[in-house]
Amino acid sequence: MSCVLQTKELVKEYDGVKAVDHVSIEVREGEIYGFIGENGAGKTTLMRIVCGLAAPTKGSMTLFGSGNLVSQRHRIGCTIENPALYPAMTAMENMETQRLLLGIKDKSASARLLDLVNLGAAGKKKTKDFSLGMKQRLMISLALLGDPEFLVLDEPTNGLDPIGIKEMRNLFQNLNKERGLTILISSHILGELEKLATRFGIIRNGKMVSEFQAEELNNRGETIEDYFITLMGGS
Repeated sequence: MSCVLQTKELVKEYDGVKAVDHVSIEVREGEIYGFIGENGAGKTTLMRIVCGLAAPTKGSMTLFGSGNLVSQRHRIGCTIENPALYPAMTAMENMETQRLLLGIKDKSASARLLDLVNLGAAGKKKTKDFSLGMKQRLMISLALLGDPEFLVLDEPTNGLDPIGIKEMRNLFQNLNKERGLTILISSHILGELEKLATRFGIIRNGKMVSEFQAEELNNRGETIEDYFITLMGGS
């Protein structure tokens, strides 16, 4: 199984403090990789580096087996941190603006993807008036423009109600199974992530402390939440 993402001893420092501390990680083709950690552990920083939103201080990284990251990043779709949208535009206007910027010729793509995330009926409502959950849905729709092969999703279900969370889980599972998308996803909703991920990585204080297959937890009869709490020292 080939690696979609591989980092080796990756470091990111801010004012001498290591937000990412010599992290080596592999995300393999076809996986849903659940990335877990406390607030400030380094998850978002690593994801920003992967997507080209931050530069590493040290270490190396490959995407799809290539060290030429610029040439490979068009194969990635991502949602990182707070939704970055044009607040005075509708969902469709946001989608169409991004579609044109990416040079995507398929004029039906925007409507199709908005329907996929249940925003097809958003109509003329401006995104400044969207709930957080609606903004998250729109960001996922934007990330899917261009048919990426690798999705990097930072807390994509933040702000969604239980029904919305289940819908997004089903969407990600379908994208993984039907389109073969590889997904790197972080979430604080560990029980939900357990239903989705095929492999897990846990980061603490910028360091990777554990990586394991989902089936290892199943074989031990242990939940990801219990394991995580134990690993964090019961905190």
